[in-house]
Amino acid sequence: MAVGRLQGKAALVTGGASGLGRAIAIAFAAEGARVAIADINYEGTETVAREIGDAALAVELDVREEASWERALAAAVERLGGLHILVNNAGIGILNNVERTTLEEWRLVHSVNLDGVFLGCKHGIRHIAAAGGGAILNMSSVAGLIGAHNMAAYCSSKGAVRLLTKSVALHCARRKNGVRCNSIHPVYAATPMVDRMVASSRDPEAMRRALAEAIPLGRLGEPEEVAAMAVYLASDESRLVTGAEFVIDGGLSAG
Repeated sequence: MAVGRLQGKAALVTGGASGLGRAIAIAFAAEGARVAIADINYEGTETVAREIGDAALAVELDVREEASWERALAAAVERLGGLHILVNNAGIGILNNVERTTLEEWRLVHSVNLDGVFLGCKHGIRHIAAAGGGAILNMSSVAGLIGAHNMAAYCSSKGAVRLLTKSVALHCARRKNGVRCNSIHPVYAATPMVDRMVASSRDPEAMRRALAEAIPLGRLGEPEEVAAMAVYLASDESRLVTGAEFVIDGGLSAG
């Protein structure tokens, strides 16, 4: 039998109950990894874990809470026999421009999209280093590279993830602990989060059409396309890659 690209590795994927996280967890397992699927939606993680089978573990995690991170990582390390890969994917989005965004909305988006990534990196590094090294993947967005007039908090949080990733990568390189850290910047994909953002707009059908038309390749992304990039960055094929940003946006940021 062919050996998968992630054979023998253990991974934890946040936001794993749906969307990009679910696709990444499934792709990792298909490549031979043991996967902890972490989400605040525990029932959803159990569903995905059953779909994957014996290689998967369901873990409840609120990425905003430090104690929740410590419990989730400890459970993953104990049950999976270590940790080699961490995917900080959990995120939320709110459509609002800077004048209409409330302070509550601003803090909520940053608590999930940025605080959650910070806490994952802070507590995940030592576990990955203890396992002999590996990879942290931080899910940013094309909105972390270029602006959007009606996504003030989301753009801010995803732009911050981009530079936090570089800081983490340089820290780990200086420590020589074997931990690499990169960010992924997808375009809007066919996920429940994008569906909710579109549904919250005044004209959902027109907004979905506009999102697709703004992408030079003419369509939204698919979760499996992002997962394929995640597999590469999690594998030993990318062992010289750290502190980099990987854009998968159908050409949106090229113009």
